[in-house]
Order: sequence, then structure tokens, then C-alpha cells
Amino acid sequence: MTDTNLLEKKCNVAFDSSEFALRKRLPRSLPKRKNDVYVTQKTDFKAQLERCQKLLDTGYNEIYVHGLGAAVNRAVNLTLQLKERGLGTIEIAVHTSSLELVDDLEPLNDDQEPRSQTRMNSAVHIKVYRPQVPGDVC
Repeated sequence: MTDTNLLEKKCNVAFDSSEFALRKRLPRSLPKRKNDVYVTQKTDFKAQLERCQKLLDTGYNEIYVHGLGAAVNRAVNLTLQLKERGLGTIEIAVHTSSLELVDDLEPLNDDQEPRSQTRMNSAVHIKVYRPQVPGDVC
């Protein structure tokens, strides 16, 4: 399979890789609070796990773990590891969604016009929290 065919199959768009370069834009920004953790395939899993654990240990009763596309499985695995480490004190609530992403096709020569395409990608947003014990007063 040629590079062109591979890109066409992966991105669901017909273009010649010798004429265009594919540039994937970052997704629309989600909230960035101190207790938001965005999981990627590139960051070390153990480092992400330790960051989440540190947030929970330093006073946050809830954190939000976000994963997009290929990182969905990693985000789920991360939260399950946190729940297991919590020994029954950690609960999780999962929300899934689909996000619209935009890719730019930049021409490699001056004969072509730049193009863009949209595509859908799955996302997961997981709330990891310590439930309040009955009788606790806020």
C-alpha cells in the first residue's frame, strides 16, 4: 500500500501526498483547570498515573481525565488503575462524546489551493472522585 493510499484510508479523504501535506489541528480547547488531566499516547503512562495520584493525595476530591481518539483506552486504563489503588475509596463516572476535528491540507507547490476537511473522533471524559461519606458536613 502506497503512502497516498494509506493517508486516504486513514483520513477518509482523497489527496495525493506528493501534492499536499496533512496538518492536523489541535482540538477546540476544553477547560484547563488544575484538576484536569489530558491523556495522550506520547506521555509516559506511569508519569500520568503519578500526576493523577498526586492530585488526589494533595486535597482534590475529584479530578477529570480526558482522552481523545487513540488515547481513549489509555485514559480508561489510567482511571481503573487509580480506582484499584484507592482500595474502595475512589469512584468513577464516565462520559463519552464525539468531537469534530479539522485537518488542513497544505499544498506542496503553488499550483494548488489549501484545503481543509473535518472529521469526527471519539472522546472520553472521566470524573475520578472520592464520594462523600454519609454524615460528613461540608
